[in-house]
Amino acid sequence: MKSHRLVQRLEQYTLKCPTEVLLVTAIIDGEEDQVVIFRGFSSSLMRPTAFDPDVPVLHDQAEIISIDQLQGPYTPDQPKYLQTGLSAETIEPLLTRVGV
Repeated sequence: MKSHRLVQRLEQYTLKCPTEVLLVTAIIDGEEDQVVIFRGFSSSLMRPTAFDPDVPVLHDQAEIISIDQLQGPYTPDQPKYLQTGLSAETIEPLLTRVGV
C-alpha cells in the first residue's frame, strides 16, 4: 500500500478515535522521521510540516517502519502506549474495524 494512502487512512482513524494518537516511524528521503497523527492531522516531529494539510507529510516513496498506537493526548515525556511496532499489515484490522 502506498504510504500516502495509508497515512490518509490513519488520519481518518484518528478522527473516528479522537482519544488515540498514532506515532509513525518512517524513512523519508533516506532519513528517519517520526510523524504524529492526531484528530485527522499529521505532523512531523523531526522536520518542518507544511501549513497546508493537503500537502502529505509522508509521500508515496516513504517507507513506513512501524506504527505505535498511544492514548491521547500525546505527551513526549510520558507517552501512554496501547500497542507498539505495528506494521501496515498488522494495523489493517484496526482500520477495518472502524470503517476506514
